[in-house]
Amino acid sequence: MPITLRVCPVTPALREAVLHLHVGPEQEGFVSPPARTLPDAEQCPGSEPMAILLGDTPIGYYRIEHSARSLTGRDDDADALGLRSFQLDAAWQGRGLGVIAMDALLADLAQRHPQARRIVLTVNCDNTAALTLYLRAGFVDSGTLYHGGRSGPQHLLWRALP
Repeated sequence: MPITLRVCPVTPALREAVLHLHVGPEQEGFVSPPARTLPDAEQCPGSEPMAILLGDTPIGYYRIEHSARSLTGRDDDADALGLRSFQLDAAWQGRGLGVIAMDALLADLAQRHPQARRIVLTVNCDNTAALTLYLRAGFVDSGTLYHGGRSGPQHLLWRALP
């Protein structure tokens, strides 16, 4: 039986479980834990903190930015959504769930943000696992590097939305 994941906004009922999600040590330099980014996302009117659920159990987290300009600093990204902090808990990694979670994320965006035409993200040049996932999910490398990240240069990727 195929695994079905769904995504939803982080609610008060999910908050504590989301705060306890963490990635493996090899990824800590690339993505901040929800314990650090969720409080910021909750306070920012341009951010939507989201949970990735298996059944009713949070196994991942990400945030959607209403303007990708907040990620890239580029005015030509103002009309695109931004994806930040996408992660699966270390206990759930290595099972092929990243692509399933990305499909659920994209389907959710089509329903909740039908006006959006594309989504933009940055991924550290050394984070080959994440880069592979995003390319498999239909993202395109813009060929531009973003140098504003905390851990070195990042590829700027985009994907058209339905």
